[in-house]
Amino acid sequence: MNRRLSLLVVVIFSLYSCHRSAPKNSGATTTKDTLVYTYKVVKQRASDCGDKPDTSCTVAKVTYPFFPDQKVLNDTVVKRLLIAYYTGDKPDSSLQQQTQKFIQFYNYDTTRNADHPNVFYTLESSATVVRQDSSLITLQIDRYTYDGGAHGSDYTGFINWDTGANKKIELGDILSPGNEENLRAIAEKNFRKQEKLSDTGSFTNYSFKGRKFALNNNFLVTPIGISFLYNEYEIKPYSEGQTTLLIPYMQIKSLLRTNTVISQYIR
Repeated sequence: MNRRLSLLVVVIFSLYSCHRSAPKNSGATTTKDTLVYTYKVVKQRASDCGDKPDTSCTVAKVTYPFFPDQKVLNDTVVKRLLIAYYTGDKPDSSLQQQTQKFIQFYNYDTTRNADHPNVFYTLESSATVVRQDSSLITLQIDRYTYDGGAHGSDYTGFINWDTGANKKIELGDILSPGNEENLRAIAEKNFRKQEKLSDTGSFTNYSFKGRKFALNNNFLVTPIGISFLYNEYEIKPYSEGQTTLLIPYMQIKSLLRTNTVISQYIR
């Protein structure tokens, strides 16, 4: 996700959670919140920031929703944020440690590279509620990092949460057994059309294993379909950015389980 757009999403949802008023009627996308949440912020600034604004010095900042009395959901959100960025062999144990270590990493780098005094690093992560209704919450994880390389790095991930079962929704929870290949085939057809590839065109210019189209496990449940997202470098060069692929329910209705959290969207 574009960093500026990611920041805009954070601001919008932060204002919403503070007011906690009933959502305005905006048509098909309007939903009724069933779990109360507020946004929390963990932030660390480098010691050399002084009076500089966050946009002009090294800052590590994480914004995320907190759901009272929902430990499993809260733990899942924090875990995804920790996985979204870490510098060692494994994710950090807390968001406080994650932001502290990022600042320590910056301090170490500036000590080694004193000839670049005007360079500052950025870690900006967020988890935002995309949609919520009586049985489903979807969240988007965004992370932007710049740590001294040629360019920054963006990452976007998702959490689809079954509020009744109190668990993350896996693809197998909504897809009927044995239909994985059928889903992949439909997705490939959509991908070829989107990328303007012929039915027999090669995937040479993409980073699919064995040059064969494949779906990843990074998907968002939406009212109109399942949206898969490939991050930078996943299937294309950095310059191509992220790739989103929507599979409308109308194309895969026969492949889906009945009586699931997405049944409300199936017509």
